[in-house]
Amino acid sequence: MSQSNVVAPPAETAEKIHLPRTSESDTLKRIRHTFSHVMAMAVQKLFPKAQVTIGPWIEYGFYYDFDHPEPFTEKDLKAIKKEMIKIINKGLPLEREEVSREEAQRRIEKLQEPYKLEILAGLQDPITLYHLGEDWWDLCAGPHVETTKALHPKAFDLESVAGAYWRGDANNAQLQRIYGTAWETPEQLTEYKRRREEAKKRDHRRLGKELGLFIFADEVGPGLPLWTPKGTLLRSTLEDFLKQEQVKRGYQPVVTPHIGRVDLFKTSGHWQKYREDLFPMMGDSEDEGFVLKAMNCPFHIQIYKSSLRSYRELPLRLAEFGTVYRYEQSGELGGLTRVRGFTQDDAHLFVTPEQLDDEFLKVVDLIQSVFNALQLGDAFRARLSFRDPDSDKYIGSDDAWEKSQSAIRRAVEHLGMNHFEGIGEAAFYGPKLDFIFTDALDREWQLGTVQVDYNLPERFGLEYVAEDGSRQRPVMIHRAPFGSLERLIGILIEEYAGDFPLWLAPTQVRLLPVTESHVAYAQQVVDQLRLQGVRAEVDLSGDRMGKMIRNSEKGKIPVMAVVGDKELESNSLSVRTRAQGELGALPVDEVMTRIGDAIASHGSF
Repeated sequence: MSQSNVVAPPAETAEKIHLPRTSESDTLKRIRHTFSHVMAMAVQKLFPKAQVTIGPWIEYGFYYDFDHPEPFTEKDLKAIKKEMIKIINKGLPLEREEVSREEAQRRIEKLQEPYKLEILAGLQDPITLYHLGEDWWDLCAGPHVETTKALHPKAFDLESVAGAYWRGDANNAQLQRIYGTAWETPEQLTEYKRRREEAKKRDHRRLGKELGLFIFADEVGPGLPLWTPKGTLLRSTLEDFLKQEQVKRGYQPVVTPHIGRVDLFKTSGHWQKYREDLFPMMGDSEDEGFVLKAMNCPFHIQIYKSSLRSYRELPLRLAEFGTVYRYEQSGELGGLTRVRGFTQDDAHLFVTPEQLDDEFLKVVDLIQSVFNALQLGDAFRARLSFRDPDSDKYIGSDDAWEKSQSAIRRAVEHLGMNHFEGIGEAAFYGPKLDFIFTDALDREWQLGTVQVDYNLPERFGLEYVAEDGSRQRPVMIHRAPFGSLERLIGILIEEYAGDFPLWLAPTQVRLLPVTESHVAYAQQVVDQLRLQGVRAEVDLSGDRMGKMIRNSEKGKIPVMAVVGDKELESNSLSVRTRAQGELGALPVDEVMTRIGDAIASHGSF
C-alpha cells in the first residue's frame, strides 16, 4: 500500500488559505513556464558564460538549471529579478517555431551550448523552439503566454539557489538551480508568502523537537525516526482508537515478521515491479535470500492460505499495525512525511465477489469516521487511482482491472463523493481509492487508501469453498485509513500547530503546585486521574507560578490546574484550559468527570 492529518486549533491558526492550484489553472502553468524563460534570458544577459539546461513550471512556481562557473549569490538573485522586470515591461512576444532536427542542431552549435544538444538528442519530432523577443530562444514544447505583458512584474519572486546534478545523476556535472514563485496577481504572491511563513511556524520537524515527540539520530540512519515517551503515547492513542473501531466492525488482529523470503515477493510481483524500493537482499542467493518487508499483504495472504476457507468465513478481515521498510533515496526524505521505516494501519479483507461492493462501502465509512474524529471530515477529495492502459508496470488481465475499477467507481457514485480520476496512479496489482487531504495551509496529502485486488488472489492461488461445494477465488480489499502513522502524525502536528485536542495530547493534564507543601495533594489528584486513564503529571520544577504556566502553554498542555492552600482546603482545582482560558475553582470530582467525558467523546473540557 502507498506510504503515502476534539478541539479545533485557535481560530487565527486554523484559517484555511486558498490559492489557485497548478492542476486547476492552465493559465498559471503558462505564466510560470514563461517566467522560467524570462529568468533564463535575464541570467544569460547578465552572465554570458551561463549555460541553460531545463526550466519547467512546478507547483507554486518554476526553476531553471544553469551551468555557471561561479555560485549565484543573493546579490545576483536581486540583479536577475531586476533584469526580469525589465524584460517583462518590454512586452516581448513569445513565438513558437517548428524546425528540422538538423536546423535545431545547427543553431545550438552556433550558440555553443552542449546541454541543448543532449536535450535535442532525446526529443521526438516535431522540434519546436520558443522565441522570447528577437534575442533569446530555447528548445521547448510550451505552453506559454502570448506576450510578457501577461506577466505581472509584482507577482513573482526568486526564492533560492540549490545544487542539482545534470539529468539527476551524481556522476554528471553539478548545476545551479534557481527557484522562483509566480502568480497571476500580487495579492496571490503576498498570500503565498504569508502562508509560507505560517508553514515554517507549523513545521512538524521543529514542533516535534520542541514538544519532545520524536528525534532522528545520525547513528541510527536517515529516515528512521525514534519515538520518545510522549511521541509513543501519541502513536498509541491513535492506534488504540483505530483498533477499537476495527473491533466494532469485525476485524481480527494479526502480527507478521519484519522480513520474508525473496520468493514470497516474487510470487506477489513486488520483487519484479518494486525492487528498487526494497532494501538490499540478505543472503547469498535469491533462492535462500530474505528482504525487509515493504508491504504487509503477502504475509496476510499466507495467514488466509493456512487453512481452506468456507464462504461462511467471509468476509475475513485481517488487521495489523505493521512496520514496513522502503529504501527511499536520501534526497526524498522529509521529516515524518517521507521516511524509510513506517507503520501502516494495514488490513486485508478477503471477500466473495458478491460481497465486494458492500464491504468496500463499509471500509469507506470507517475511513470517513476516522477523518471525522480527527476533525478532517470535510477536508478531502477522493482520487480514483486507475491503471494507465499504455503502461507495462501493471499485472493481471484487462478483465480483472475493469471489474476492480468499476467497483471503485460504483462506490464513489453511490456515496456522491467529490472525486477525480488519477490515471497511472494505481498500484501495480490493482486500482485504489485514495483520500487526498487538504491541510490548514491548503497543501494536499494522501492519507487513507482502499484498493480492490483480483490479481494477488490469482497469483497466490487463493480459494474458498462456495455454497455449492465448488472452489472459488476470493477478491482482496487492501485498506489503510491512516495511510502511515508517521505521515499522519507529521500532518496532524502541522494541522493543529502542535496544539493537539485533549484526547490526543500526550500530556492531557498538568497540575501546578504553588509551593512544595502542595506537591503531595497534587500528586494524589494525579494518581486518581491516572487510574481513570488520564495522562496527567505534576510540575515538580519548583519554578514560580508564572513560569510554570508559561511552560505549560509552550508545551501546549490542554488542561492545567493550580494547586494552592484554597484548593487543598476545599478539595478543588483552579482550572485553566488552552481552549477556554480560566475556569476558576472546580471540585476534583467534577474535574475528573468532565475530563473523562471529554476524552471519551473526543471533545473539549
